[in-house]
Amino acid sequence: MQKRAIYPGTFDPITNGHIDIVTRATQMFDHVILAIAASPSKKPMFTLEERVELAQQATAHLGNVEVVGF
Repeated sequence: MQKRAIYPGTFDPITNGHIDIVTRATQMFDHVILAIAASPSKKPMFTLEERVELAQQATAHLGNVEVVGF
C-alpha cells in the first residue's frame, strides 16, 4: 500500500520553506499532493493558475509530487 500525503495551502507565493517541507515529505511518503487553494476570501498576489505553475516549476525536480489547484 502506498503512503500518500496532501499538503494544502494557498502558497501565495510558494516559498523556500514550503519547498523544504515538500522535499522532506517526499522522503516519508510515496506520493505527495501539493494542493493549492483558490481561497476567494483572500486577495491573492498571484492567480490560482500562476500559483500552480510556480509550484510545478519549483517541485519539478521531485518525482513523486503532484500539484493540483482547487
